[in-house]
Amino acid sequence: MPKKQHETSRTAVERCPLIPNTNVANTLRRPQVKAVLDRLFAAAAHDDETPDWLRPGLSWETATAQERADASEATYMPISRKGGELLYILVRARRPKTVVEFGTSYGISAIYLVAAIADNGIGHVVSTELNGAKVLAARANLEEARLAECVTILLGDARTTLKDIPGPIDFVLLDGWKDLCLPLLRSLESRLAVGALVVADDINLPSLSGYLDYVRDPSNGYVSVAFPVEDGMEISCWTGERGVR
Repeated sequence: MPKKQHETSRTAVERCPLIPNTNVANTLRRPQVKAVLDRLFAAAAHDDETPDWLRPGLSWETATAQERADASEATYMPISRKGGELLYILVRARRPKTVVEFGTSYGISAIYLVAAIADNGIGHVVSTELNGAKVLAARANLEEARLAECVTILLGDARTTLKDIPGPIDFVLLDGWKDLCLPLLRSLESRLAVGALVVADDINLPSLSGYLDYVRDPSNGYVSVAFPVEDGMEISCWTGERGVR
């Protein structure tokens, strides 16, 4: 990771000074935030009309993560509104100093995470995305929502971009390619704070079965529960106690 990006994610953790004291207790209700979310959800509603593949001959089964990301450049693949509100609640309650997000896309879930960080008055979100066009768009969306000061969006493979993010990590959202969720979580475990929350989206997808088996096995150090939001979310708490059943 470039030194400047690493320092940004480290030094911005202590406090997010973005939102001044106002009569609006919930940043999600601010007009500029609502306007950006409304625009993004309206665009995402057309995902089913977007061709899955933009390059002839590319198949999901044989494509690399980068190829899938580039082929899906026009697809939003967003978290649901209810899922976003759940993320906001969890971050407000947990008050994390460091939040890691895998799979920025156009920044919808990041807006919910950063809004909670801003209202807490402490912390920073580090998000990562494979597709360059989506990184630029997500940064612009967060700027438009006036939330950009509390987030760093990194371009590249999360297994590389997140490897130097310092611990303790207090909150993780896994919403990127599902086959990468488990290896990415394993790579972050040594930096997870005891009591860290890990949230995975779209747990109804078969490609998350291995991940679910892992976090639902108490011997791997998690207490985990499924939450019925849209395609399902798994909320797991890292206990740090391996081998306990």
